[in-house]
Amino acid sequence: MNTINVLVVDDSAVVRKVVGEMLAAAPGIRLLHAVSDPLLAIERMKQQWPDVIVLDVEMPRMDGITFLKRIMAERPTPVIICSTLTERGAETTLAAMAAGAVAVIEKPKLGLKDFLNDSADELIAAVRAAATVNVRRLGLRAAAAAPLAPAPAKLTADAILAPAGEARTPLQTTERVVAIGTSTGGTQALEEVLTALPRVTPGIVIVQHMPEKFTAAFAARLDTLCQIQVLEAKHGDRVLPGRALIAPGGKHMLLRRDGAQYCVDVIDGPLVNRHRPSVDVLFRSVAKNAGANALGIIMTGMGDDGAAGLLEMRKAGARTVAQDEESCVVYGMPKEAVKRGAVEKTVTLKAIDKEILQQLQGR
Repeated sequence: MNTINVLVVDDSAVVRKVVGEMLAAAPGIRLLHAVSDPLLAIERMKQQWPDVIVLDVEMPRMDGITFLKRIMAERPTPVIICSTLTERGAETTLAAMAAGAVAVIEKPKLGLKDFLNDSADELIAAVRAAATVNVRRLGLRAAAAAPLAPAPAKLTADAILAPAGEARTPLQTTERVVAIGTSTGGTQALEEVLTALPRVTPGIVIVQHMPEKFTAAFAARLDTLCQIQVLEAKHGDRVLPGRALIAPGGKHMLLRRDGAQYCVDVIDGPLVNRHRPSVDVLFRSVAKNAGANALGIIMTGMGDDGAAGLLEMRKAGARTVAQDEESCVVYGMPKEAVKRGAVEKTVTLKAIDKEILQQLQGR
């Protein structure tokens, strides 16, 4: 395993200490520096350029967004945003994602010791994933990719929803639904797909791995850019043509049949595949309640969340599509789905909107 060199940039001394110690203790990760602002970071980067940067967005002297844009212009590098869980912070963080950041980790204002205990695995996994990004997609001139560490034991979708019975297949109706799952690199990918769709589309349900509150700002931003309506899902929301529902961060989202129509349940529950919302949970519910009326799409992201659920969808008669390796920021989730035989068709990012529109006519 290649060593991943990490630079932490945060104006909080406590955060620098906690996150720095967390990263320094992780096998295969080396903390280069932990500095208080971007100007100091620029000086350190003249000595040695990091493989991954963990960056706050609100800092003195130079804000994180300005620093991020400068990095991407000079020498594109994987950046993980570590931001406080506020509405304003969510909007700023989304601007950072649009500027090229690859992941978001929520940072509490209080209780950093709890943050260390609860989020260490998440942050370390994000750093490892960032080090494996598709360097061509980011426009990197140089980056050392490190393989993902073996994943710890994790819950499956069984923790939320029992598998579909072998004999029970949902009846086909004229109501179509599209289920999308994505993670690292997904905010930019989803924007490209959803903004390409016309006003008349099948109903869409989406899981994007993202913390609480960030999904609301993400959905609101997409809603201003898209012809279709984009909303953060609420319990009981209808899945309607021309509408995309994004699972709220910190909650699982399930598709439910209501006569010939569909709606969503938004529920609490344990992490599944280390995520809440989980793509596997959504896809399993779609397999059980929509079957051949559905299209499942798995897009860029680390890990294997969604692979098992997409296979269940395919076995239930749904069409299944994966984003191709060349257009993924991280070819983890689609790769695992392909390996398990869950994928009927692999397409480029630019072709996904066409697959969605085909769903209007059925198979």
